[in-house]
Amino acid sequence: MGKLLAVAVLSAAVSAAITVGVTRPAEVPSSSRPARTADGKPNFSGIWQAVNEAHWDLQAHEARPGIVTQPGVYPYEFARVPAAPVLALGAAAGVPGSIGVVEGDGEIPYKPEAAALKKENAEHWVDRDPELKCYLPGIPRAMYMPYPFQIVQSTNKIQMAYTFANAARTIHLDEVEGPPDDTYMGHSVGRWDGDTLVVEVTGFNDRNWFDRAGNFHSAAMKLVERYTPITPDAIHYEVTVEDPNVFTRPWKMSMPLYRRLEANSQLIEYPCIEFAEEFLYGHVRKQPLVKRWESETMIVDITRKVPPGDSFYDWYRR
Repeated sequence: MGKLLAVAVLSAAVSAAITVGVTRPAEVPSSSRPARTADGKPNFSGIWQAVNEAHWDLQAHEARPGIVTQPGVYPYEFARVPAAPVLALGAAAGVPGSIGVVEGDGEIPYKPEAAALKKENAEHWVDRDPELKCYLPGIPRAMYMPYPFQIVQSTNKIQMAYTFANAARTIHLDEVEGPPDDTYMGHSVGRWDGDTLVVEVTGFNDRNWFDRAGNFHSAAMKLVERYTPITPDAIHYEVTVEDPNVFTRPWKMSMPLYRRLEANSQLIEYPCIEFAEEFLYGHVRKQPLVKRWESETMIVDITRKVPPGDSFYDWYRR
């Protein structure tokens, strides 16, 4: 009995030692990490991530049973059920509730015709959300998607690399010529206002959304971002959105960004372009690969549909 007790005690001690060894952060502690660069600016270099629900919907919202829903037994919003495209995913396709990140009254000031398009976007999420196609996420959406991103800071440039779609952008702190055309990620020009990095972003195309709820903008959008250090491991991020083609007035969202503190933290490639190929182009196969899925509780049959005027399909079939 004494030997068994000794073995149990020794085993518990070893387990405790292993647990401490695994969970102890190997990162340089905040108190030791330089809060400023050699030129005296706040040190934003590192890997960061937002921790909120803006990825699903910028505005305050209740939890929903699916990204796409349809009427249930009763004609009430709270009684809606997941629509067919997300039914098989169960709770994984649900939308977590949120207090929202839009400042002021929490409303996004759409023009009437733009508000109608936003509602239509949400209903046609599967067809329209650029995220599903692995398009570059744009700014500000790239800042609060549920993936880490990296900041590399120098005296005249700040580079941001994002996990999703291998997106990247450069914030120019010096004078440069603008790009020859509009882009998904826009053109970023920054300056320091005390300890706050102020970035003006212009030159967007009109192919991005803000979130999975169908919130969108036009090519006329202009952003002013402000990055203010809270601690060496947290940044207060706010962005003012101006787009006279879509909104009646400028509006603002804000949130904290947090430094990732895991040992050897790094960006891991997420090759969503390859992952989206069957979703985007499976309809041009002579023999579709994905036709039927069967589980213990349901059968899902897939019928590919060619959108009217699909130029890629027409070209591929020649």
